[in-house]
Amino acid sequence: MKITILCVGKIKEDFYRKAVMEFQKRLSRYCKLEILEVSDEKTPDSASDVLEAQIKKREGERLLKHIREDAYVIALAIEGKELDSVQLAGHIERLGLSGRSSIVFVIGGSLGLSKEILKQADELLSFSKMTFPHQLMRVILLEQVYRSFRVIKHEPYHK
Repeated sequence: MKITILCVGKIKEDFYRKAVMEFQKRLSRYCKLEILEVSDEKTPDSASDVLEAQIKKREGERLLKHIREDAYVIALAIEGKELDSVQLAGHIERLGLSGRSSIVFVIGGSLGLSKEILKQADELLSFSKMTFPHQLMRVILLEQVYRSFRVIKHEPYHK
C-alpha cells in the first residue's frame, strides 16, 4: 500500500523534522510512504475573509496537482468524522482489501483547506475539535498511520 501525506508548508522546527523522520523509518516496513509539500502563502494577521479564501484557493490548486485520479483522498478537516485509533486501522485495512492501493491524506496550511479540496476528498477526517499547528498535525497523523499498521498486523501497540 502507498500512503501519501500531502501538505501545505515545510516543517521548520528541527524537533518536528526528527519526529517525521522517525515515523518515516518505522513505516517503511509496512507501506510505501511519500510526503509531498506544496508552498504556503503568506497570510497577514489582519487578512479579510475574502483574502483568506483566496489564499486557501491558491494553496488548494497546488495540492490538487499532486492528487492522482486513482487515489483515495482523506482530507484532514475539523468538521470531519472522528475515529479512534482502532477504527482508523480498520478503515485503512478495508481500503486496502477493497483494492485501494493508494491513500492520500491532505493537511492544509494555517487557514485550513480550500472548498475545492474538501469537495474532491473521498472523506473528511477530524482528529479533534481542537486546532493543531499543521506541522504538529503531520507528526500526529504519521503516528496514527504507524499505529494503524501495528494494529492491522496484530503487533503490540500502546493503548
